[in-house]
Amino acid sequence: MSSACVFVHGDIRRRLQKSGLVLVFVLAFVLACHCCPDKCVCSSQTVKCQNQGLHAVPNSIPAKTKILFFTGNNISNINRASFPTRLELLTDLYLSGNNIEHVEAMGFDNLPKLSRLDLSNNNFQTFDESALPPDNNLEFLNLSRSFNNHSFADVVLDFLHSANLLHLTTLDLSNNDLVILPDGIFSSLSNLTSLSLQNSSLISIQNVTLKLPLLRDLDLRNNSLRTLHSSTLGELSAKPDLRLRLSGNPWRCNCIIDEMLMWLKNATQVMDRQELTCAEPEPLRREPLLQVELSQLNCSSDMERVLETSYVFLGLVLALIGVIFLLVLYLNRKGIKRWMYNIRDACRDHMEGYHYRYEINSDPRLANLSINSDV
Repeated sequence: MSSACVFVHGDIRRRLQKSGLVLVFVLAFVLACHCCPDKCVCSSQTVKCQNQGLHAVPNSIPAKTKILFFTGNNISNINRASFPTRLELLTDLYLSGNNIEHVEAMGFDNLPKLSRLDLSNNNFQTFDESALPPDNNLEFLNLSRSFNNHSFADVVLDFLHSANLLHLTTLDLSNNDLVILPDGIFSSLSNLTSLSLQNSSLISIQNVTLKLPLLRDLDLRNNSLRTLHSSTLGELSAKPDLRLRLSGNPWRCNCIIDEMLMWLKNATQVMDRQELTCAEPEPLRREPLLQVELSQLNCSSDMERVLETSYVFLGLVLALIGVIFLLVLYLNRKGIKRWMYNIRDACRDHMEGYHYRYEINSDPRLANLSINSDV
Protein backbone atom coordinates (compact mmCIF):
# COMPACT_ATOMS: atom_id res chain seq x y z
CA MET A 1 0.00 0.00 0.00
CA SER A 2 2.76 2.40 0.91
CA SER A 3 4.62 1.81 -2.35
CA ALA A 4 1.41 2.41 -4.34
CA CYS A 5 0.77 5.66 -2.46
CA VAL A 6 4.32 6.78 -3.15
CA PHE A 7 3.81 6.04 -6.86
CA VAL A 8 0.55 8.02 -6.93
CA HIS A 9 2.06 10.96 -5.08
CA GLY A 10 5.06 10.97 -7.44
CA ASP A 11 2.78 10.99 -10.51
CA ILE A 12 0.78 13.90 -9.09
CA ARG A 13 4.00 15.77 -8.33
CA ARG A 14 5.25 15.34 -11.88
CA ARG A 15 1.94 16.53 -13.32
CA LEU A 16 1.97 19.59 -11.09
CA GLN A 17 5.51 20.39 -12.14
CA LYS A 18 4.57 19.99 -15.80
CA SER A 19 1.46 22.17 -15.44
CA GLY A 20 3.55 24.76 -13.60
CA LEU A 21 5.96 24.98 -16.50
CA VAL A 22 3.07 25.38 -18.91
CA LEU A 23 1.62 28.12 -16.71
CA VAL A 24 4.99 29.90 -16.67
CA PHE A 25 5.16 29.77 -20.47
CA VAL A 26 1.60 31.04 -20.77
CA LEU A 27 2.29 33.90 -18.38
CA ALA A 28 5.47 34.76 -20.25
CA PHE A 29 3.60 34.78 -23.57
CA VAL A 30 0.82 36.94 -22.11
CA LEU A 31 3.33 39.36 -20.66
CA ALA A 32 5.17 39.47 -23.97
CA CYS A 33 1.95 40.26 -25.83
CA HIS A 34 0.93 42.95 -23.36
CA CYS A 35 4.28 44.67 -22.87
CA CYS A 36 4.45 48.37 -23.71
CA PRO A 37 6.99 49.51 -26.34
CA ASP A 38 9.90 51.63 -25.20
CA LYS A 39 9.20 55.41 -25.14
CA CYS A 40 5.45 54.70 -25.27
CA VAL A 41 2.60 55.02 -22.81
CA CYS A 42 0.01 52.22 -22.74
CA SER A 43 -3.38 52.33 -21.08
CA SER A 44 -6.17 49.85 -21.58
CA GLN A 45 -6.23 49.32 -25.40
CA THR A 46 -4.53 52.61 -26.33
CA VAL A 47 -0.82 53.04 -27.09
CA LYS A 48 0.72 56.52 -27.35
CA CYS A 49 4.22 57.04 -28.76
CA GLN A 50 4.10 60.79 -29.43
CA ASN A 51 6.99 63.20 -30.07
CA GLN A 52 9.68 60.65 -29.19
CA GLY A 53 11.93 61.09 -32.23
CA LEU A 54 11.20 57.53 -33.43
CA HIS A 55 12.46 56.62 -36.90
CA ALA A 56 10.40 53.43 -37.23
CA VAL A 57 7.28 51.85 -35.74
CA PRO A 58 8.24 49.63 -32.74
CA ASN A 59 7.56 45.95 -33.32
CA SER A 60 6.40 45.14 -29.78
CA ILE A 61 2.93 46.67 -30.01
CA PRO A 62 0.46 44.81 -27.72
CA ALA A 63 -1.89 42.55 -29.64
CA LYS A 64 -4.98 43.95 -27.87
CA THR A 65 -4.29 47.54 -29.07
CA LYS A 66 -7.26 49.33 -30.63
CA ILE A 67 -5.97 52.92 -30.84
CA LEU A 68 -2.36 53.72 -31.76
CA PHE A 69 -0.70 57.17 -31.74
CA PHE A 70 2.64 57.73 -33.49
CA THR A 71 2.33 61.48 -34.06
CA GLY A 72 5.24 63.93 -34.13
CA ASN A 73 8.05 61.46 -34.84
CA ASN A 74 10.45 60.98 -37.78
CA ILE A 75 9.00 57.90 -39.44
CA SER A 76 9.72 58.72 -43.09
CA ASN A 77 8.76 55.36 -44.59
CA ILE A 78 5.79 53.02 -44.11
CA ASN A 79 6.25 49.52 -45.53
CA ARG A 80 5.33 45.93 -44.75
CA ALA A 81 8.00 45.77 -42.02
CA SER A 82 6.37 48.66 -40.15
CA PHE A 83 3.63 46.34 -38.84
CA PRO A 84 5.13 42.83 -39.01
CA THR A 85 2.63 41.23 -36.61
CA ARG A 86 -1.10 41.15 -37.23
CA LEU A 87 -3.06 43.54 -35.03
CA GLU A 88 -6.58 42.16 -35.28
CA LEU A 89 -8.20 44.73 -32.98
CA LEU A 90 -6.55 47.96 -34.21
CA THR A 91 -9.16 50.40 -35.56
CA ASP A 92 -7.54 53.86 -35.18
CA LEU A 93 -4.03 54.77 -36.37
CA TYR A 94 -2.58 58.29 -36.09
CA LEU A 95 0.64 58.99 -38.01
CA SER A 96 0.42 62.77 -38.44
CA GLY A 97 3.50 65.01 -38.31
CA ASN A 98 6.09 62.36 -39.19
CA ASN A 99 7.38 63.81 -42.48
CA ILE A 100 6.40 60.54 -44.16
CA GLU A 101 7.60 60.54 -47.78
CA HIS A 102 6.89 56.98 -48.94
CA VAL A 103 4.02 54.57 -48.32
CA GLU A 104 4.87 51.26 -49.93
CA ALA A 105 2.79 48.29 -51.02
CA MET A 106 1.16 46.24 -48.22
CA GLY A 107 2.23 48.84 -45.64
CA PHE A 108 -1.05 48.41 -43.72
CA ASP A 109 -1.80 44.79 -44.66
CA ASN A 110 -1.60 43.50 -41.08
CA LEU A 111 -4.26 45.94 -39.87
CA PRO A 112 -7.47 44.26 -41.13
CA LYS A 113 -9.88 46.21 -38.88
CA LEU A 114 -8.37 49.65 -39.54
CA SER A 115 -11.22 52.14 -40.00
CA ARG A 116 -9.64 55.49 -39.08
CA LEU A 117 -6.29 56.60 -40.54
CA ASP A 118 -4.70 60.01 -39.92
CA LEU A 119 -1.77 60.79 -42.28
CA SER A 120 -1.94 64.57 -42.03
CA ASN A 121 1.07 66.90 -41.86
CA ASN A 122 3.39 64.70 -43.88
CA ASN A 123 5.25 65.12 -47.16
CA PHE A 124 4.25 62.29 -49.50
CA GLN A 125 6.26 61.62 -52.65
CA THR A 126 5.05 58.08 -53.35
CA PHE A 127 1.88 56.35 -52.21
CA ASP A 128 1.33 52.82 -53.49
CA GLU A 129 -2.26 52.02 -54.45
CA SER A 130 -1.95 48.61 -52.73
CA ALA A 131 -0.82 50.06 -49.38
CA LEU A 132 -4.14 48.96 -47.89
CA PRO A 133 -5.51 45.41 -48.21
CA PRO A 134 -8.15 44.90 -50.95
CA ASP A 135 -10.81 44.10 -48.35
CA ASN A 136 -9.99 47.08 -46.12
CA ASN A 137 -12.61 48.67 -43.86
CA LEU A 138 -11.26 52.24 -43.92
CA GLU A 139 -13.99 54.82 -43.20
CA PHE A 140 -12.02 57.95 -42.28
CA LEU A 141 -8.88 59.22 -44.07
CA ASN A 142 -7.08 62.46 -43.24
CA LEU A 143 -4.53 63.63 -45.83
CA SER A 144 -4.50 67.33 -44.98
CA ARG A 145 -1.16 69.18 -45.30
CA SER A 146 0.39 66.12 -46.89
CA PHE A 147 1.61 67.25 -50.33
CA ASN A 148 2.58 70.89 -50.61
CA ASN A 149 4.31 70.26 -53.93
CA HIS A 150 1.76 70.13 -56.75
CA SER A 151 3.89 67.62 -58.68
CA PHE A 152 3.30 65.01 -55.94
CA ALA A 153 -0.43 65.65 -55.63
CA ASP A 154 -1.21 63.32 -58.53
CA VAL A 155 0.50 60.47 -56.66
CA VAL A 156 -1.96 60.64 -53.77
CA LEU A 157 -4.93 61.35 -56.03
CA ASP A 158 -4.10 58.24 -58.06
CA PHE A 159 -4.15 56.26 -54.83
CA LEU A 160 -7.63 57.57 -54.04
CA HIS A 161 -8.82 56.67 -57.52
CA SER A 162 -7.26 53.20 -57.68
CA ALA A 163 -7.39 51.91 -54.09
CA ASN A 164 -10.39 49.86 -53.08
CA LEU A 165 -11.91 52.38 -50.64
CA LEU A 166 -15.49 51.18 -50.82
CA HIS A 167 -16.23 51.93 -47.15
CA LEU A 168 -14.67 55.41 -47.02
CA THR A 169 -17.18 58.01 -45.78
CA THR A 170 -14.93 60.93 -44.71
CA LEU A 171 -11.99 62.34 -46.67
CA ASP A 172 -9.92 65.38 -45.65
CA LEU A 173 -7.74 66.89 -48.40
CA SER A 174 -7.56 70.38 -46.93
CA ASN A 175 -4.48 72.63 -46.98
CA ASN A 176 -2.90 70.99 -50.02
CA ASP A 177 -1.69 72.41 -53.34
CA LEU A 178 -4.32 70.89 -55.63
CA VAL A 179 -5.21 73.80 -58.02
CA ILE A 180 -7.34 71.59 -60.32
CA LEU A 181 -8.96 68.24 -59.57
CA PRO A 182 -8.82 65.65 -62.38
CA ASP A 183 -12.18 64.61 -63.79
CA GLY A 184 -13.80 61.73 -61.94
CA ILE A 185 -11.08 61.55 -59.28
CA PHE A 186 -13.62 60.56 -56.60
CA SER A 187 -15.75 58.31 -58.81
CA SER A 188 -14.63 55.15 -56.99
CA LEU A 189 -15.59 56.53 -53.55
CA SER A 190 -19.23 55.54 -53.80
CA ASN A 191 -19.94 55.86 -50.04
CA LEU A 192 -18.22 59.21 -49.46
CA THR A 193 -20.43 61.55 -47.44
CA SER A 194 -17.97 64.23 -46.24
CA LEU A 195 -15.25 65.88 -48.33
CA SER A 196 -13.00 68.74 -47.20
CA LEU A 197 -11.09 70.70 -49.86
CA GLN A 198 -10.55 73.77 -47.74
CA ASN A 199 -7.54 75.97 -48.53
CA SER A 200 -6.37 73.83 -51.46
CA SER A 201 -5.75 76.57 -54.09
CA LEU A 202 -8.62 75.32 -56.25
CA ILE A 203 -9.47 77.62 -59.16
CA SER A 204 -12.40 75.60 -60.50
CA ILE A 205 -14.86 72.90 -59.49
CA GLN A 206 -16.22 70.81 -62.33
CA ASN A 207 -19.57 69.11 -62.01
CA VAL A 208 -17.95 65.69 -62.57
CA THR A 209 -16.09 66.20 -59.29
CA LEU A 210 -19.41 66.31 -57.47
CA LYS A 211 -20.94 63.16 -58.89
CA LEU A 212 -20.98 61.42 -55.51
CA PRO A 213 -24.43 60.01 -54.76
CA LEU A 214 -24.12 60.14 -50.94
CA LEU A 215 -22.15 63.38 -50.55
CA ARG A 216 -23.66 65.47 -47.74
CA ASP A 217 -20.84 67.78 -46.60
CA LEU A 218 -18.51 69.69 -48.96
CA ASP A 219 -16.03 72.28 -47.68
CA LEU A 220 -14.61 74.63 -50.35
CA ARG A 221 -13.59 77.54 -48.12
CA ASN A 222 -10.45 79.63 -48.70
CA ASN A 223 -9.69 78.53 -52.24
CA SER A 224 -9.23 80.61 -55.42
CA LEU A 225 -12.75 80.26 -56.82
CA ARG A 226 -14.03 83.34 -58.67
CA THR A 227 -17.36 81.94 -59.86
CA LEU A 228 -19.28 78.68 -60.18
CA HIS A 229 -20.17 77.57 -63.71
CA SER A 230 -23.74 76.80 -64.68
CA SER A 231 -23.05 73.05 -64.94
CA THR A 232 -21.67 73.05 -61.38
CA LEU A 233 -24.69 75.00 -60.12
CA GLY A 234 -26.98 72.46 -61.74
CA GLU A 235 -25.17 69.61 -60.01
CA LEU A 236 -25.38 71.40 -56.65
CA SER A 237 -29.08 72.11 -57.13
CA ALA A 238 -29.63 68.38 -57.63
CA LYS A 239 -28.33 67.77 -54.09
CA PRO A 240 -30.78 69.57 -51.77
CA ASP A 241 -29.39 67.78 -48.68
CA LEU A 242 -25.81 68.91 -49.32
CA ARG A 243 -24.16 71.21 -46.77
CA LEU A 244 -21.80 73.49 -48.69
CA ARG A 245 -19.23 76.04 -47.42
CA LEU A 246 -17.85 78.66 -49.83
CA SER A 247 -16.53 81.60 -47.77
CA GLY A 248 -13.00 82.96 -48.18
CA ASN A 249 -12.96 82.76 -51.99
CA PRO A 250 -12.15 85.84 -54.16
CA TRP A 251 -15.51 86.12 -55.94
CA ARG A 252 -15.43 88.31 -59.07
CA CYS A 253 -18.63 90.35 -59.17
CA ASN A 254 -19.09 91.05 -62.88
CA CYS A 255 -21.41 89.77 -65.60
CA ILE A 256 -20.03 86.24 -65.34
CA ILE A 257 -21.34 85.80 -61.79
CA ASP A 258 -24.95 86.81 -62.49
CA GLU A 259 -26.21 83.21 -62.70
CA MET A 260 -24.43 82.28 -59.48
CA LEU A 261 -25.97 85.29 -57.69
CA MET A 262 -29.48 84.23 -58.68
CA TRP A 263 -28.75 80.66 -57.55
CA LEU A 264 -27.20 81.80 -54.27
CA LYS A 265 -30.21 83.91 -53.24
CA ASN A 266 -32.44 80.84 -53.54
CA ALA A 267 -29.99 78.13 -52.41
CA THR A 268 -30.42 76.48 -49.03
CA GLN A 269 -27.29 74.31 -49.21
CA VAL A 270 -24.73 77.10 -48.62
CA MET A 271 -24.20 77.20 -44.85
CA ASP A 272 -22.06 80.36 -44.87
CA ARG A 273 -23.67 82.33 -47.68
CA GLN A 274 -23.94 85.42 -45.44
CA GLU A 275 -20.12 85.54 -45.33
CA LEU A 276 -19.55 85.51 -49.11
CA THR A 277 -18.16 88.85 -50.35
CA CYS A 278 -16.89 90.34 -53.61
CA ALA A 279 -13.14 90.63 -54.13
CA GLU A 280 -13.40 92.72 -57.30
CA PRO A 281 -14.11 95.12 -58.95
CA GLU A 282 -13.00 97.79 -56.51
CA PRO A 283 -16.42 99.54 -56.17
CA LEU A 284 -17.95 96.26 -54.91
CA ARG A 285 -15.00 95.06 -52.85
CA ARG A 286 -16.12 93.42 -49.56
CA GLU A 287 -19.76 93.81 -50.59
CA PRO A 288 -21.82 90.75 -49.47
CA LEU A 289 -22.92 88.73 -52.48
CA LEU A 290 -26.46 88.51 -51.16
CA GLN A 291 -26.72 92.29 -51.30
CA VAL A 292 -25.36 92.70 -54.83
CA GLU A 293 -28.00 93.52 -57.42
CA LEU A 294 -27.67 92.55 -61.06
CA SER A 295 -27.79 96.24 -62.00
CA GLN A 296 -24.55 96.75 -60.03
CA LEU A 297 -22.57 94.33 -62.16
CA ASN A 298 -22.04 97.04 -64.85
CA CYS A 299 -22.50 94.65 -67.73
CA SER A 300 -23.02 97.59 -70.14
CA SER A 301 -19.77 99.15 -69.01
CA ASP A 302 -18.06 95.86 -69.58
CA MET A 303 -19.50 95.75 -73.12
CA GLU A 304 -18.41 99.33 -73.77
CA ARG A 305 -14.95 98.45 -72.56
CA VAL A 306 -14.87 95.52 -74.96
CA LEU A 307 -15.98 97.76 -77.83
CA GLU A 308 -13.37 100.36 -76.95
CA THR A 309 -10.74 97.68 -76.97
CA SER A 310 -11.99 96.50 -80.37
CA TYR A 311 -11.83 100.02 -81.78
CA VAL A 312 -8.31 100.52 -80.51
CA PHE A 313 -7.28 97.22 -82.03
CA LEU A 314 -8.90 98.17 -85.38
CA GLY A 315 -7.10 101.53 -85.34
CA LEU A 316 -3.78 99.82 -84.73
CA VAL A 317 -4.40 97.43 -87.64
CA LEU A 318 -5.29 100.29 -90.01
CA ALA A 319 -2.24 102.27 -88.89
CA LEU A 320 -0.05 99.24 -89.55
CA ILE A 321 -1.53 98.85 -93.03
CA GLY A 322 -0.87 102.55 -93.71
CA VAL A 323 2.73 102.26 -92.60
CA ILE A 324 3.26 99.21 -94.80
CA PHE A 325 1.70 101.05 -97.79
CA LEU A 326 3.97 104.08 -97.29
CA LEU A 327 6.97 101.80 -96.93
CA VAL A 328 6.15 100.10 -100.25
CA LEU A 329 5.81 103.49 -101.93
CA TYR A 330 9.15 104.61 -100.56
CA LEU A 331 10.96 101.48 -101.67
CA ASN A 332 9.53 101.80 -105.23
CA ARG A 333 9.80 105.58 -105.51
CA LYS A 334 12.08 105.50 -108.62
CA GLY A 335 9.84 103.15 -110.54
CA ILE A 336 6.76 105.13 -109.53
CA LYS A 337 8.49 108.35 -110.64
CA ARG A 338 9.28 106.84 -114.06
CA TRP A 339 5.76 105.57 -114.37
CA MET A 340 4.38 109.01 -113.57
CA TYR A 341 6.75 110.63 -116.16
CA ASN A 342 5.60 108.15 -118.81
CA ILE A 343 1.96 108.91 -118.05
CA ARG A 344 2.72 112.63 -118.23
CA ASP A 345 4.46 112.27 -121.61
CA ALA A 346 1.67 110.11 -122.96
CA CYS A 347 -0.91 112.64 -121.85
CA ARG A 348 1.13 115.50 -123.40
CA ASP A 349 1.38 113.71 -126.74
CA HIS A 350 -2.27 112.95 -126.68
CA MET A 351 -3.17 116.53 -125.88
CA GLU A 352 -0.85 117.86 -128.63
CA GLY A 353 -2.62 115.59 -131.12
CA TYR A 354 -5.98 117.02 -130.09
CA HIS A 355 -4.58 120.54 -130.29
CA TYR A 356 -3.22 119.96 -133.80
CA ARG A 357 -6.55 118.59 -135.04
CA TYR A 358 -8.35 121.51 -133.45
CA GLU A 359 -6.11 124.01 -135.33
CA ILE A 360 -6.67 122.23 -138.64
CA ASN A 361 -10.42 122.12 -138.16
CA SER A 362 -10.57 125.80 -137.25
CA ASP A 363 -8.70 127.04 -140.44
CA PRO A 364 -10.67 126.35 -143.72
CA ARG A 365 -7.53 126.43 -145.84
CA LEU A 366 -5.75 123.94 -143.62
CA ALA A 367 -8.90 121.88 -143.54
CA ASN A 368 -9.02 121.66 -147.38
CA LEU A 369 -5.33 120.89 -147.42
CA SER A 370 -5.84 118.22 -144.91
CA ILE A 371 -8.71 116.72 -146.95
CA ASN A 372 -6.67 116.81 -150.20
CA SER A 373 -3.70 115.27 -148.48
CA ASP A 374 -5.92 112.55 -147.16
CA VAL A 375 -7.16 111.88 -150.69
